[in-house]
Amino acid sequence: MCTASRHGPSGIGRVSPVSHARRALLVRAPAAGVGIRAPGRGRTVTTSGGPISAEPRINDRIRVPEVRLVGPEGEQVGIVSIGEALRLAQDSDLDLVEVAPMARPPVAKLMDYGKFKYESAQKARESRRNQTLTVIKEMKLRPKIDPHDYGTKKGHVERFLKAGDKVKVTIMFRGREQSRPELGFRLLQRLAEDVSELGFVESSPKQDGRNMVMVMAPHKSPTKLTRVPAVSQES
Repeated sequence: MCTASRHGPSGIGRVSPVSHARRALLVRAPAAGVGIRAPGRGRTVTTSGGPISAEPRINDRIRVPEVRLVGPEGEQVGIVSIGEALRLAQDSDLDLVEVAPMARPPVAKLMDYGKFKYESAQKARESRRNQTLTVIKEMKLRPKIDPHDYGTKKGHVERFLKAGDKVKVTIMFRGREQSRPELGFRLLQRLAEDVSELGFVESSPKQDGRNMVMVMAPHKSPTKLTRVPAVSQES
């Protein structure tokens, strides 16, 4: 908006300029969620902060002049126009998939995209199935623990190791006990020896503030070997 001042001697109204701050307010920012075309790439980016699809562009969604084409067996075809690449994909009954969009020019490969997605999902499931989940249990002891409590705690440690879990053993010192760390060290040594058939010391005893900590891990299952009986040779 402009405001007219009083007429001057010439009879022409003078117009005061709009401040820079008000000019800035007149420039409207795009609404949240409105798609903005990335320059030269043909890809839409949202301004709402939502997730961007990780799916690659395929076939006619690849809007670039040319691509570096890779054949279905990984052979290098070279730099070709996007029209030529799409024609080769159609003739081969395959898809043209953009595998390196940030390259100059982008790299595209001829492949069966449906089969590729299925095999990738199978590999991901197999990887998750074979992944070993490491669980660390914790057992807390006092340096002057009585024999009955020690036996109970040791039983818990044995059960954890049998289940294939690691065990973090913590000795808690209080008051004057902090001046005698050797008590905790000897207790941890004793525990490690008592359960040595089930596990080993993965992290040696070390002071952690007022406490002393040791980590034990289960032995790996030994591979079963088939014994071949000795053949007696008669002379």
